[in-house]
Amino acid sequence: MEIHHDAHGGRGRFASGGGEETAEMTYHMRGETVVVFDHTFVPPALRGRRLAEQLVAAGVEWAKAEGLRIVPQCSYVAALFQRRPDYRALQAEA
Repeated sequence: MEIHHDAHGGRGRFASGGGEETAEMTYHMRGETVVVFDHTFVPPALRGRRLAEQLVAAGVEWAKAEGLRIVPQCSYVAALFQRRPDYRALQAEA
């Protein structure tokens, strides 16, 4: 599935799907150099496709390209950061 990035007013999301069948990871900015990944959601009909992991990967690539550090506030994102040393290198203090 294709992932879209929408951002406005210091908040944004990476999303896939549409309508009630939308998987998303939301974030908000903390200052100019830190992004907080605060929530992931995958509707039941889309589960089992590793969509949440793909959304986080898209967010990490975006943050890396923008020179941002990441706070993995969402429990899913935090668990993924624990498994991925390459992600932990971008982690900011909570």
